[in-house]
Amino acid sequence: MRGEPVSRDLRLFSRNYRRNSLVTMIELKLTAIGNSVGFVLPKEALARLRVAKGDSVYITETPDGYRLTPYDPSFEQQMQAARLVMKKRRLALRELAK
Repeated sequence: MRGEPVSRDLRLFSRNYRRNSLVTMIELKLTAIGNSVGFVLPKEALARLRVAKGDSVYITETPDGYRLTPYDPSFEQQMQAARLVMKKRRLALRELAK
């Protein structure tokens, strides 16, 4: 995994560092918010995710737990499909751009 870009994703309850296998744990307390239940992210987590009040975050299930991310997973799937089409139809797209 050397050379892999740093992710803005926050693994719930743990964040793994590749180099020294250090695991940092952030404990989140569930609290009542109106008729719902939620948790408050500490400033450290907000800074790591680069999000602020009013931003959307997405939680996805992974084989090793849950992941909290500011990126829309469906948008990433759409971008992967678009990259595939652009690679396959590169010459046609170049002609259309003229």
